[in-house]
Formats: sequence, C-alpha cells, structure tokens
Amino acid sequence: MSPQSMKPQTGSQTSRKRRQKGRPPESASVPARRGAEPQMAAATARKAWIRAVMRQDRFKAAALFAGFGLFLLLVSQAFPHDYGFTELGALFTFSVYDLVLAMLGIAVAVAQMETRRQFAITIGLFLAVLVPMLLFFDGIFALIRDSALGGLLYLVAPVAVASTGASLWLRGKWRGRAVAVAAMVVGFSFSLFLGLDDFGVGIPSFAIASVMSALWIILAPAFLLRCFRGPWLIIPARILGSWLIVIAVIVTVSLYVPLPIKAQPPLDLGAETPAGSPNPALQDKGAYGTMQSDGLLPDDEEEPQADPNAPSVFDSLKMPKIGP
Repeated sequence: MSPQSMKPQTGSQTSRKRRQKGRPPESASVPARRGAEPQMAAATARKAWIRAVMRQDRFKAAALFAGFGLFLLLVSQAFPHDYGFTELGALFTFSVYDLVLAMLGIAVAVAQMETRRQFAITIGLFLAVLVPMLLFFDGIFALIRDSALGGLLYLVAPVAVASTGASLWLRGKWRGRAVAVAAMVVGFSFSLFLGLDDFGVGIPSFAIASVMSALWIILAPAFLLRCFRGPWLIIPARILGSWLIVIAVIVTVSLYVPLPIKAQPPLDLGAETPAGSPNPALQDKGAYGTMQSDGLLPDDEEEPQADPNAPSVFDSLKMPKIGP
C-alpha cells in the first residue's frame, strides 16, 4: 500500500461525494433533455405562429369588428339614458339567451369550415330564412299558426339549440350540411321571437338593429377563430356542442314540467278564534282588503244620483231668444 493511499480525505472531497450520491448519472439525464427539446421547440413554434397571425391584416380587422361591437354594448350599459328603438332592437337579441348560445355555436362551426364559400353559404341561409319571415311576418305566421306546427311553436327554440349542438359533433361533409340546417332553424326561431315582440316588425329600426346584432354575435367570434383555424378547435367545439344539447334538454323538460303550487295550510273551521281577531275562513285575500273591514268594498259603494235641477250642458248650445 502506497503512502498516498493512506492519506486521509479532506473535507472538500467528502462533501463532493455526498453531493454526488443523490445525483443521477450523466447518461440518464441526457435522454430527458433530448425528450424536452422537441416540446420546447413545438411551444416556441406555436408562439411564433400566434404572433405571426396577430400581425396579419385580417386578424386586425376581425379584432376591430369585435371590439367595436363590445364598445357600443359597454357604452349602452354604462351610462343611464333614454333608449331609442334602434338601441332597444340591438339589445333585444341578447335577451333571447338560448338562441344567443346557438348563434355562438354556429360561429364556432363556420370558423372551422374549409372554404370561404361554405362560410358565406351558411350565413346566407341564416339570412334567407330570417329576412323574408320579418318582411312578411303576419301572413307567414297566420299560415304557420293554422298548420300542424302551430301547436308546437314552443319547441322551435330548443330544437334550434339542440341541432346546433349536434352539428358540432359531426365531421366531414355531414357537418357542413348539419350546420346549414341548424342556421336556418336558428333564423326561423329568432324571427318568431322578433316578430311576436311588442315592437317587432312594426318598427323597422328595431327589427334592423336586432338582425344586425344577431349577425355580429355570429360573425365577430367566427372571424377571430377563423384566423386560428386548426385541429385544436375540434375538442372545444365538441364541448360547446355538448353543453348546447344539455341546455336544450333542460329547456324542453322545463316546458312540460308544471310549476309547483304552494299549498295553503288547511283551515280548521271548528277551532275557536281569540276575541277580537277575525275568522280566517271569512277573510278575503283579494286586493280590496278583508271582509271584516269597516268600510264598504268598492262594489258595494253607493253610486251618486244625478241632480234633476242641475243645468244641462246643452243649454249653452240653444239658440238665443230674439225679440221681446
């Protein structure tokens, strides 16, 4: 044994060995770094693609279109003022919440379409049903009311929402056809809501603003999502479609389930009532108080009698007396 091997270890050598005891070997960390490199490269390429899309003119135009509508909506709700018919019409569309969700579903569906021609055809079919219904609403609605569909009009909105949700689950050519049918059903349902409103088609500015608001709800998210069109939209679209189907089922069931009636406690007519308190069986719960009130009810008030000696209102219309 050499004298150098008998030399005691220093403190730095001992601490270095302790640090290296729990460290994996150098050969094991190399594959981990090699597996992380493609993920980092993909994330970097994705960020670069997003930045490149946001620099495009079509994205800037889509963002401006969506931001302008949101700005008008915020200004309308932020400041108290007297609403005009145009503003009321634009806000009316947002009150039909289930159809608004269906319109958002159509926006996601058209954003995934492969060609602009399919995009334009779907929006055109939506307007092709909506505009004639509003222009000739009275005559068309009279025919619908007298037909077999007249007793099922309350199901049109749930069917519109459900058809939109189902179309988001389809793939290929069937998806484009289903989205086109859903757009027509949504347009028909929205025309019924708009035509049966108190203002409705009777005030042109109200109807036009409602249609423009519906178009904005569809086109604003569709233009933005179309700039980032890709396979990543498939899963979010199916999630939205599932929610639309669930909402349609809930709305449909609520139409058939009767509202609960609050039961009144039974009256015990044989029970003694405290002195001075009215008998609950004789109390009238109407708007005119109770039957035990001291005054007369409006129906029992005596009508005033006419004074026979009162001057007539026609005396001033008589011809004045001429001569002695």
